[in-house]
Formats: sequence, structure tokens, C-alpha cells
Amino acid sequence: MRATRVIVLGLVLAALAPTRFAAQGYRLRVDSRLQSVAYRGVAFDSVAAIDTATVPGYAFQCNPTGYCTFYRPGPIVHAAPVSTTADVTVWGLGRAGLSVRAIGRAVGDLGSGDNWPGTSSHVQLLEGYAQYAAERWTAQLGRQTVATRFGFTGFDGGRVTVREPRTRLDATAYAGWGLWRGSVLPVTSPALNPLDEFRPPERTIVAGAGAGWTSPRVDARLSYEREVDPSVDYFVSERVGLDVMARPYTGVTLAGGADYDLAQGWWGSASATLGYMTPGGRVNATAGVRRYRPHFDLWTIWGAFSPVPYTAVDGSVALKPLARLALRAQGEHYRFANSETATPLVSAENSGWRFSWGATFTLAPSWVLDGGYRAEFGPGASSRGFEGGVTYTGGDRLSLTAHAATLDRPLEFRFDESSLDLIGLAVDYRPASRLRVKLDASRCAEDRKRPDPAAFSWDQVRVSARVIMLFGGGADVGGIPSAVRGMPEKGSP
Repeated sequence: MRATRVIVLGLVLAALAPTRFAAQGYRLRVDSRLQSVAYRGVAFDSVAAIDTATVPGYAFQCNPTGYCTFYRPGPIVHAAPVSTTADVTVWGLGRAGLSVRAIGRAVGDLGSGDNWPGTSSHVQLLEGYAQYAAERWTAQLGRQTVATRFGFTGFDGGRVTVREPRTRLDATAYAGWGLWRGSVLPVTSPALNPLDEFRPPERTIVAGAGAGWTSPRVDARLSYEREVDPSVDYFVSERVGLDVMARPYTGVTLAGGADYDLAQGWWGSASATLGYMTPGGRVNATAGVRRYRPHFDLWTIWGAFSPVPYTAVDGSVALKPLARLALRAQGEHYRFANSETATPLVSAENSGWRFSWGATFTLAPSWVLDGGYRAEFGPGASSRGFEGGVTYTGGDRLSLTAHAATLDRPLEFRFDESSLDLIGLAVDYRPASRLRVKLDASRCAEDRKRPDPAAFSWDQVRVSARVIMLFGGGADVGGIPSAVRGMPEKGSP
């Protein structure tokens, strides 16, 4: 409630500012998506323990009451998820540099039953803040998202950024009531706790800071973030990280970074990548090594299992031997650290690899062919499959694509193996400069190789429609002038 008041107060103050000293304008982007899905459902069933032989071929979970539960194939499930996202920015509110931005989303399921996940919170505020931007500093107040080395952090509060052009330094500080990681809901929301596990009774408090330095050859940024549970006045997480990018020679880049978990007392994720691009752009290659360690908040039980990191070596190359042909390939090999656990009855892999290759060929100015292959083998499962498509482009207004893919997915720890085939058509139409319509229809056909009744099909058909509309007022009405659109691109003759 306190965070909501802060957001409303900030937006109201910005909206009530006098508008006679600046030209007011706005930009609104509305994105509506509708999808129709039909897929095989499952039905929860039970049987007495002494009668399990009457339904052979199923895996049962029996309990002391003398009954066993299991899942059997259910009827076809129909769902029609719909979502509308509105992104609006308003400026010219009486003071130069003052603006308001808000991103909201409405979601729901038009089907007869609530069969689509993620639609319980029908109205969601993704971002909504007032901003004042000056030459050397910027301030924001409201709901916002900060992107750092640790990921995306959402909160209801304030953020201030200070810049010093002469020294090429900048510093950022932010604080507020946190949102659950990867969501626009607080950790106390019932929608995020379907299993009724222990969670903080109050919204956590997030605070962070960062400093960066930019030069023609080197960029560096230091980040710090902490999260506290106010109900017990104890840390939820605390991390510090460093990112560096160097450009020692033309076409050569070296990027690296690492973070340290102060709350857990161990190193988190780290990476180093060397990249090279030829002056003409015909060759682009990278090689790197990275270490990934999952991060869990201190209030969760998952940290007690001491998750081990994995280390991966990867590389990629993109070639353009001909003007109309582009080739690409990438691969990675990874290995998990010793988990220090004993499994005398099971021998499991602790390493794996993945790779993919593909090509894009421009058959004519209006026709493009694209195809590729990818494969992966690792602990627990593997996959391999082809994908391809043909795209026809009719000027700047129309694009037609026919695409298909296959996927084979054998599993190591489950008695199951599936083969999936997909085929579909997509249309992208722009009837006007500020209107875009997308249509897509696809069918997935799955073949499950199991010698028991659980080998039922998961075939499904999906039809989706998407409409994007742009609105503007004031200085945004005219769009990009035709003289600017006709300017040649950098590097063109």
C-alpha cells in the first residue's frame, strides 16, 4: 500500500505540472495478442491399492489410506489467452526534462475454463514512473526495473543517476519495495505461492548502487545490490559484481565479469569472451569461458542443498562468403562441479555439450531461405532437430513465412522418448506506418514411444493474432521525415 501511494503521488505531481512553458506531446504503443490453443489434458484419478492391477501400465502414488492416485489421459483442453500491453510516454509537462512513462498489461483467458497459466492477475503494472532528466543527473520515482549484472530487479521506489562528462564517470543509486524476481508481483502475492511454502510476511526492501567509467578503449562498471526482509531485519541477498569491456584493436573486443555473493560467502557467476570482426563484417567469431552458479534468496530452502556451479567453454563463428549467403555455427561444452553426494545405485553424467549450425540464403530480393540444425546432450536428457523456413517480403508492408521444425528428445532418467514435428504459416502486414498486424497458425504433432497407457499424444494446434498500434501527439505526430529516411546507411555506397 505504501508503495502504491508513492507511485500515484509521483504520477499525479507530474500530471498536474503547468504546461504553458513547453510543447506537450505523447507516444502510445498498444500491443494486443490473442491465441487459440487446443491440446490434450490430463485427468487426476484414484484407485484402491488392492485394485491397481485393473489399470495396468500406470505409475501410482499410494498413501496409507489404502488408495493410490495416478494421471490418465483427459479430454481435449481449449484455451484462448489474450493480453494487451500499453506503453505510454508523456512529456512537455511544464518543465524541460520532465516526463511520465507507464507500461501496463491486461491478461485473461477467453476460454470456458481457466486453462491458461499466468492469467490470475488480470491487470498488471509493469512500470510506471515520473522522470526528470537534466544535463548531469536523472531522477525517477515510481515502479521501475533496473538491469544489472545480477539480472532484472523490479521495485517501487526511486532512482538517481549522476553523470560527469569530463571524467566519463556515472553513478546510480536506487531503493524501494521489491518485486519478486522475474515478476511484477511482490513476494507476498498469493499468485506466486501456490504450494503455501514459507515466504516473507512483508515486502522486501531493495537497495543498490553502481558506478561506471567509459573511454574509447575500456568500459567498466561496478554493481552492488542488497535485499532485506523488514519483518526480521535480516538479509535476503547481498551481492557485488564487476563488468569490464576492452577494445584493444579495431574489430577485437574482450569482455569479462564476475559477481560475489556476500550473503552466502562464495563466488557466483563469471565469464570472459574474446570477439573478433573483420572490417568488412564478413567474419564474426567469438570464444569464451563462463561459470554459472544459481542464486537463491536466504529465506528459500534451496540454498541448503548447496547448488554447485558448472563451467562451460563456448565458441561461435558467422561467415558471409557470398553477398547472398550467410553461415553460422556455435558450440559449447560444460561440466558440473563435484556435488559431493553419493548415488551408489545410479551412475549419472556430470558434463554435456550442445552445438548448432545454420545458413541464410537470399534467393532474390523478395525471397529468403533459412535453415539449421541443433543438438544437445547433457545430464538427464538430450535433444536434436532441424528447423527451416521460407520468407517472402513484398516491400515494406507484407511478409509471408512458412516454417517447419523437428525435435527428438530422449530422456535419461524417465521411461520416455518423444518426437515432435511442427509446421506453420505466419503473416506480417503493415497497412499503415503506425499499424502492424501479425497472424500465425501452427500445428505440433508428437509421437511418444512408451509401451504403457501414458503414451498418449500431446498434439496441439495454435492460432494467434497480434495487433500493434502507435499513437502520438505534439512533436511525435510527424514521425521521421522522408528526407531522413532516404539518407544512406553507414557503409553503403
